[in-house]
Amino acid sequence: QVQLVESGGGLVQPGGSLRLSCAASGTILSINVMDWYRQAPGKERELVAHITSTGNSDYADSVKGRFTISRDNAKNTVYLQMNSLKPEDTAVYYCNVRGRNYNFPFDSWGQGTQVTVSS
Repeated sequence: QVQLVESGGGLVQPGGSLRLSCAASGTILSINVMDWYRQAPGKERELVAHITSTGNSDYADSVKGRFTISRDNAKNTVYLQMNSLKPEDTAVYYCNVRGRNYNFPFDSWGQGTQVTVSS
């Protein structure tokens, strides 16, 4: 079983920055994809950023140029650096990690961390 622990959310003023972290622990042989999603009140969960095991990344159009996803494979951790935050970035942010333990693939979600952008 793979557990994900997220941290780094909070309240920030428009134009500010936050850095989210998501650390995976448990029986892990390899991690393939690490993603960040978000869900705002009354809206569906959406993919924000995506990074592969080789470091290739992709972003939702709404965050391109402002958010940066990165990963530390030695620590099984994925980060989301969020700059120039806007009120519309307010949401609960979730990490999603897919990979393999020694017998099976896994697909795990973090508990979510609240990001609020407001003056």
